[in-house]
Amino acid sequence: MDWQGVWPALTTAFDVHFDPDYNFVADHCRRVIEAGCTGVVALGSLGEAATLSFEEKKRILQTCRRALERAPLVAGISALGTREAVALAKAAEAEGCDGLMILPPYVYPGDWRELKAHVSAVLRATPLPSMLYNNPVAYGADFLPAHIVELAEEHANLQAVKESSTDARRVTAIRALCGDRLAIFVGVDDVVLEGVAMGAVGWVSGLADAMPEEAVALLNAGRQGQWERAWELYRWLLPLLRMDTLPKFVQLIKLIQEEAGMGSSRVRPPRLSLVGEELDAARRTIRQALKQRDTVMAAQRMARA
Repeated sequence: MDWQGVWPALTTAFDVHFDPDYNFVADHCRRVIEAGCTGVVALGSLGEAATLSFEEKKRILQTCRRALERAPLVAGISALGTREAVALAKAAEAEGCDGLMILPPYVYPGDWRELKAHVSAVLRATPLPSMLYNNPVAYGADFLPAHIVELAEEHANLQAVKESSTDARRVTAIRALCGDRLAIFVGVDDVVLEGVAMGAVGWVSGLADAMPEEAVALLNAGRQGQWERAWELYRWLLPLLRMDTLPKFVQLIKLIQEEAGMGSSRVRPPRLSLVGEELDAARRTIRQALKQRDTVMAAQRMARA
């Protein structure tokens, strides 16, 4: 598994009946890879996985697998219970996924003993290379650096961590304990440069669903130590990157997609699309950033030359 680069946390497109739009999902997969993304993470939080049935999840993985051809596909593994998570991991392997991104259980965060048992069961279910998703802000379960190292010592197929605690110090803490044993990914859009500066090698990105070329340019500039160029991109994109951190991040990222010509803002209930002043304010921010897009990216191309 090539654990590096930009991996969009793939949104799930829905049609007017709120059923998955599989044709669009396929097109979207191809589009982000053509833009320079390394691979795709499907069925994550941004993919509204909690609203999808088991069969819908399997079909989305089938759709992504056919569309991506040789590009890597990672399946988000999230469920209320461990049995369902294990079944989904096995289904992901059967559908040809290249890896797994393992989330803590929904609703019941548990203590470390329970979390470890859950994650270990999924890691044992298949030999697929796996990424642990740590997001204590959203899920109430915090995989501390010492916990992560303990899992890595017991499971060879745990190869990466998506660190979404919003604290860049976690990147240094994990690296201090395990060196390069695990590939560390930033999972919160508005700390990507801070994470890269501390040694993160990849980014599971929300904004990359809407602006994949820009996301790739930002990560690459940081990883190459071109900090002035990276900062110019970061400063421009920050109002959009911060939309990935808000409670309505799914609605907001999908709205950026719609405004950027990369999809629809439609979400599946219980989520509802933005309306009124909330919608107007978000659109103003997005459109202001998009107005500057050609100028900023032209300057970036000149800087690279």
